[in-house]
Amino acid sequence: MQSLKDIYPEFAGRVDFYVVNQNGADTIEDVVKFGEDRGWTFPAAQPGQGMLAGLRVTQQSIKIAFGGDGVIVYRDGFSGGNAGKWTQVFQDLGG
Repeated sequence: MQSLKDIYPEFAGRVDFYVVNQNGADTIEDVVKFGEDRGWTFPAAQPGQGMLAGLRVTQQSIKIAFGGDGVIVYRDGFSGGNAGKWTQVFQDLGG
């Protein structure tokens, strides 16, 4: 079964995708290490103050895709968005 880490490399040059940490106690280095340990090739980012609250992110593994205009084009929760869905989202965004 394919996952985001399998799908993303095909779109890496055309779609920006970041893992963003929800736990404010972790450093960006912790987040990068977490991703590396899982074989993720996408970059990590640390959210700005209030960003997660503004996006109503209250649990881990919320997935949000933004179009180039900053409008949310896809949102799903924990374990949401299968390989087919993410392939379609990435294709729609720049693919």
